[in-house]
Amino acid sequence: MRRIAAASAAILFWALPALAQSIDDAVTTFTLDNGMEVVVIEDHRAPVVTHMVWYKAGAADEAPGVSGVAHFLEHLLFKGTETMEPGEFSEVVAANGGSDNAFTSYDYTGYFQRIATDRLGMMMQMEADRMVNLQLDGEDILTERDVIIEERNQRVENSPGALFGEERNAALYLNHPYGTPIIGWKHEAEALTLEDALAYYERFYAPNNAILIVAGDVYPDEVRALAEEHYGPLPANPELGPRVRPQEPPQGAPRRLTYRDPRVSQPYVIRTYLAPERDPGAQEEAAALTLLAQILGGGQTSVLTRDLQFESQIAVYSGAFYSGTAYDDTSFGLIVVPQEGVSLAEAEAAMDASVARLMEEGVDAEQLERIKFQLRAEQVFALDSSSSLGRRYGAALTSGLTVEDVQAWPGILQAVTEEDILEAASRVFDRNKSVTGWLMAPDTDGGAIAPISASQEVTQ
Repeated sequence: MRRIAAASAAILFWALPALAQSIDDAVTTFTLDNGMEVVVIEDHRAPVVTHMVWYKAGAADEAPGVSGVAHFLEHLLFKGTETMEPGEFSEVVAANGGSDNAFTSYDYTGYFQRIATDRLGMMMQMEADRMVNLQLDGEDILTERDVIIEERNQRVENSPGALFGEERNAALYLNHPYGTPIIGWKHEAEALTLEDALAYYERFYAPNNAILIVAGDVYPDEVRALAEEHYGPLPANPELGPRVRPQEPPQGAPRRLTYRDPRVSQPYVIRTYLAPERDPGAQEEAAALTLLAQILGGGQTSVLTRDLQFESQIAVYSGAFYSGTAYDDTSFGLIVVPQEGVSLAEAEAAMDASVARLMEEGVDAEQLERIKFQLRAEQVFALDSSSSLGRRYGAALTSGLTVEDVQAWPGILQAVTEEDILEAASRVFDRNKSVTGWLMAPDTDGGAIAPISASQEVTQ
């Protein structure tokens, strides 16, 4: 069985370059005269297509005082237009055997339909319609505002962990809008108006601020003809300026917070550091941090799992996380859930000691190669879903990256060395750019916080 597994791994390893090349060849890009970018990803295995429109605007592009308006508008786009009744958009998609949905992030808002290929023109017609012809009234605002407040109640207000996360995020970002929740602060979301929604819509919903991604059983020339027919006539917004946001000032002090809630049954400690994102043409540091997160917390063979769960048995769970796909600086995080009877102070000290051990002893070469192989395998498996590929390109392009960056990313990951990882770690593990949080019940004793020693702290 081991020989079979090894042979399969070898076949996968050698097949990867050819597979990567084939998917790169299946991607075509062009731009309409009105500035709308188009990405076509061919996949002819089934007669279906995923049609996506991504706007280069999300929660981090909101004006101060109207947090949640990007997500609010996402809901409102399923109301009526000049030619469609409220709710008719999704009804038409379903009647034609398809499905549709939408999503809002900090850096983008996206709308998609998955449907039979011969219905693609219909999807473009309807999506182009609501890009410029949205019709709203006061009743729409009141109804949908109640919906998003209830959504916030279910996802955030009823979850101590989510409330804790909002507090930590606000503390990590002193000035940048990434510190504001995507769903909005409750007091601001409750006060959103028709004027707020329309102001965001009129500013950002335009073809020159949108990316059309069509993935599936299509050919570029067919997509171009349909896109020119349905999206081509839409006027660009000439007043749309550069994408400029408030940036972080120099951060010079570590922040700590403790969040207590009687609903907490399992306390934990979590620390997030300000970290660089993937930049166009310069993704190497983000690649090193991606591998660092896997080395520290990516499964049963990771450093934190080995040190805290298996050897010392201090934790029932430990992990590390990093997502470099962001327009501005993102975050790198560590989390430890202690065993019963272990204080949060002890868990935090053990977490710091484990990170210091990695910095002192270096990266295990076999573990690094194993992680790289797993990443290669994941990239191959992702090719099975044209929708997933569409999301990969959409998230990257709306976060400032290019098609070339997306296609170069797998190779950049494979080229990362131990030295790259340790150098990136030494820069990101700067306690002055971090927030350490304890989540616990009101009657929990977190323990005394040990002073930071040179062996526990890595600074820039």
